[in-house]
Amino acid sequence: MNGPDPNNKHPMEGFPQVCFIKNTVTNPNIVIGEYTYYDDPDDSEDFERNVLYHYPFIGDRLIIGRFCALARGVKFIMNGANHKMSGSSTYPFSIFGNGWERVTPEPGDLPYKGDTIVGNDVWIGYDSLIMPGVHIGNGAIVSSRSVVVKDVPAYSVVGGNPARPIKTRFPQKTIRELEAIAWWNWPIEKVTRHLETIVSGDVDALKNCS
Repeated sequence: MNGPDPNNKHPMEGFPQVCFIKNTVTNPNIVIGEYTYYDDPDDSEDFERNVLYHYPFIGDRLIIGRFCALARGVKFIMNGANHKMSGSSTYPFSIFGNGWERVTPEPGDLPYKGDTIVGNDVWIGYDSLIMPGVHIGNGAIVSSRSVVVKDVPAYSVVGGNPARPIKTRFPQKTIRELEAIAWWNWPIEKVTRHLETIVSGDVDALKNCS
């Protein structure tokens, strides 16, 4: 056996609150890697409800890598939430029409932070909120109820509102080695063969896996 079937929405038999969400997301601007799961007893298949203000005409994407663990209530605010901030008022008059549409902002008038990207092997804790355009590096951990307003380096632990660095999981040399190894890109047969090494923290042994 080579692990759970990545095409099975609910890989834990009798436990539907865990869902491999690559199989349930339909929005083409949400890209989910294999084996990434969302854990929620209130309809784990409907992860898309947690991706907020994600309007297709804006075109921003949410990209989440492989082997990520997303806890209940994790939410992503996308660029559609932004209001024009350069004027005296931030109120979106134009969306209500009836003559107010004459102050519709030009595309460049609205803040735009680009795609939101979550790396591989990332753990995002309960009720965390990720703001538009944030990049979360491989192997990072976001503590429960964090508000992530800026990029999170690989293999770092952040928490709080706004989220701040708590610690790095490994020395920088080890982090560079782990990113170069990129075990999450291995064929699943190789991942299965070397599970003990992947979870052990022995990076030298991980480098020698074949």
